[in-house]
Amino acid sequence: MTFIILGIIIIYLLVIAWSWSSLEDTEKPKKLLIIFAGIVAVFLITQIVYSVSKSGINYENNQIEKSVGKVIVLLFTGVNSLVIPFITKTLKKKVNGEIEDNVLKVRMIIICVIFLICLFLECGYMKDIQEGILKIYESNMR
Repeated sequence: MTFIILGIIIIYLLVIAWSWSSLEDTEKPKKLLIIFAGIVAVFLITQIVYSVSKSGINYENNQIEKSVGKVIVLLFTGVNSLVIPFITKTLKKKVNGEIEDNVLKVRMIIICVIFLICLFLECGYMKDIQEGILKIYESNMR
């Protein structure tokens, strides 16, 4: 469990540092707000994906379900947040006049499509993880 928590912390630090760098000369308070809002938005999306993935899985008690859910959502929020630096870098290029509106639209559509495909695949992966955790739990209870 310590390894998982350490991995989660490293992922979040990477997302924050990369997003910070992508925002270039933006003021510090605005950078913090953008990064925080991005992570919260991704957290909410990941929470929805987790809720969909846990349908049909029966946990023996609520404590196990809550613990597994917290770890999975925190981990996948960090991984999913890796989309934030791409979005911030693209938007910053638009603000700086480095790209035109049509290029911005195409890039944002590509980022969103890739993100949605990843979420779809992630839903199945989350379900597999939960089933695997339950099998390990049940084999340890015997």
